[in-house]
Amino acid sequence: MKIGFCGTMSVGKTTLTKELVKLPQFKNYHYATERSQYLNSLGIPLNHGTTIEGQTVFLAERVTELMQENIITDRTVIDVIAFTLCSKKVSYIDADAFEDYAKRFIKQYDHIFYVSPEGVTMEDNGVRETDLDYRQQIDETIQKLLFTHRPIFHTISGSTKERIEQILKVIQE
Repeated sequence: MKIGFCGTMSVGKTTLTKELVKLPQFKNYHYATERSQYLNSLGIPLNHGTTIEGQTVFLAERVTELMQENIITDRTVIDVIAFTLCSKKVSYIDADAFEDYAKRFIKQYDHIFYVSPEGVTMEDNGVRETDLDYRQQIDETIQKLLFTHRPIFHTISGSTKERIEQILKVIQE
């Protein structure tokens, strides 16, 4: 099964990924978490300043994850498209072409969980953008993409424990 979390920055996607793989039903799963700090150290710009080249690297990571069996990932192709569409350095033409290409991979997820930012305080990890307006812009773009491309997805919210219960309920159905 391929499970992906999508959502804006600092909503707990990485925490959920790390907690899920501790559970016995996911003992044979691989997991992938954010490598933004590493990629940024290579000179790949993030957030507002991301480029089409940088987003191509992020897309390649997501597609590589989808090539694995039994994967839980804290980012999806939808996230990559959203950051591309919101970039100040990617032209509308390039962003549209990128979305048109990248969208073909969305249906490869067995489960996509949209992690709501409602009630979650923004944390600064030293890499992510901490601009609350930008956080909201990314969130709104992700929501639009979910409704545009119509993958089967589930919205989860609440504490980490509550979110895990919601995830397990969906997967058990």
